[in-house]
Amino acid sequence: MSESLIAVAVQADGTISPHGGRADHWDVYVIGSQGPELVWSLDLQAAGSLHEWHVRGDGNRHPLHAVDVAICGSAGEGVTRRLGERGTLLETTTESQPLKAIEDYLASQLAPGLPHEEAACLHPEHRREASEA
Repeated sequence: MSESLIAVAVQADGTISPHGGRADHWDVYVIGSQGPELVWSLDLQAAGSLHEWHVRGDGNRHPLHAVDVAICGSAGEGVTRRLGERGTLLETTTESQPLKAIEDYLASQLAPGLPHEEAACLHPEHRREASEA
């Protein structure tokens, strides 16, 4: 069996981040004959988030292009498409536990994610400004 890499967007409490575009921490697992094994963690600055990479649209690679699959709670069609252009499949799920999500993905049983909400794409400061307008 060939090894693959799966990244999961993770919040501080260890659950899957509800919005991949603003996730700043991704755990990367290698999937081998022994199952998922945590091998790296990616800590992104705000400017390196999937959302900022996507809206910049400069054609540069993103660190998640190094993985085969990325899993998060939700993501927009644009960022999903752009990651896919470089071979990274972005999957969304309502599952909250990273290892369970990986196991479900590998078994083709991953619960689908919630619809993407554009408001979640806004930086927290901009969300506040939009709600005050």
